[in-house]
Amino acid sequence: MSSSVDGLVSGLSTSSMISSLLQVEAAPQTRLKTKVNTAQTVVSSYQSVNSKLVGLKNAAADTSALSTWRSIKPTTNTASVTATAVGGTNTATGSLTFDVVGLAKAQSTTARVATTGDVTAAESFKVKVGSGDEVEIQLTDKSAQGIADALNKAGLGVKASVVNTGGAQNILQLSGAKTGTANAFSITGLEDVGLATSAATDAKLQVGGADEDGGYSVTSGTNTFTGLMAGVTLTVSKKETNVNLNVESDAAGIASKLQSLVDAANAALAEVTTQTKYDPSTKVSSPLTGDFMVRQMSSSILSSISQGLTYRKEGAPAAPDKTADPAVIAADKAANVVKFGSLSKLGIELDRSGQLTFDQEKFTASYNADPTAIKQAGIAFGDSIRAVANTQIENVTGAVTGRKNAIDSMNLQIDNWDVRLAAKKTALTKQYAGLETALGKLQSQSTWLSGQIASLG
Repeated sequence: MSSSVDGLVSGLSTSSMISSLLQVEAAPQTRLKTKVNTAQTVVSSYQSVNSKLVGLKNAAADTSALSTWRSIKPTTNTASVTATAVGGTNTATGSLTFDVVGLAKAQSTTARVATTGDVTAAESFKVKVGSGDEVEIQLTDKSAQGIADALNKAGLGVKASVVNTGGAQNILQLSGAKTGTANAFSITGLEDVGLATSAATDAKLQVGGADEDGGYSVTSGTNTFTGLMAGVTLTVSKKETNVNLNVESDAAGIASKLQSLVDAANAALAEVTTQTKYDPSTKVSSPLTGDFMVRQMSSSILSSISQGLTYRKEGAPAAPDKTADPAVIAADKAANVVKFGSLSKLGIELDRSGQLTFDQEKFTASYNADPTAIKQAGIAFGDSIRAVANTQIENVTGAVTGRKNAIDSMNLQIDNWDVRLAAKKTALTKQYAGLETALGKLQSQSTWLSGQIASLG
């Protein structure tokens, strides 16, 4: 439309004039778009801080988890027996001596068969695996390969194959898919094939000497044992005597959780600094410079370290209400509150730069000296940091929600402005088109009058 009215009569660039007028008209929308971009940058900064707080909360939860403080480190004196900690809270420390007197294996049944042609006259055969039902398998191909194919197709947990020996006979081999006597299988109906069986066996440990000497045996359908010591899985690979299993508390594993907590706290502090810093030399602000809610996160985290640790004893009753008799409150604190003091006993300290440090050797020494006290303190410390992080996460989440609501509102206004500007453009285009038309008529009248005046002369 603009090409049909753009100064055809007036010589004016009406499209440029309309564009300039629309820019003036769109100034409020432009300011809204700038505000949206700024708000989106702030939301992104909030989310960056929040991700570090979530990491801190998770690390604190790991530190306060009972499974962390009950983690164990099992070892054996032989490479043929592997001991693995399975985690959880049901663990125990101690030592145990045993012999590996048997290994678990699957049943293997074989027969020497002709290399070609039928090897049986049976129309079918039956297979029973463990305590399962007996299943009848029909035979259409009575060769060794036909028997193997029919058995494999039945999917009963017995694998069959024909081994080509290169001689006058092949081997029909039937193997149990699982080890242990509970997975033994029987086959009836193929007696004319001449099957020979190597029986399935269970793994067996003899603990504490022979039965008559007060020892006992433990069996497993696999070469893995899960109940010999709480929290430990044993895997055996050969017969062995005088195997010693030793299970200790995993102080190094606990220390790694504390190190992760310290790292997460430092990461959160660093992110707060990044998002709130101000460079006076360049006068450049960060997205959250001046945001008190974010800036006070650092002091909340650091005060949890610098003020030392105080916590209620494990299993203590709930604290009395704040309105209770002062004497009752005082008696409760004396009986049920532990003033642990400096976290340096856990190996955690603040350095001069405001960063947290962790000394694993100091922690290990404290833990070995009094594991119960250090466990209770470590759990209480993890709980306190998790509470701090959770509060800050809730604050940031609320701020993000508020900003996003404001962004949605501004975007709705921007969309409304698009409608208004489109209507304004249509009106201006029509207005200028009308002016061009009017000027065109005036020009025609002027030309006619000039001609009439000229003819009078």
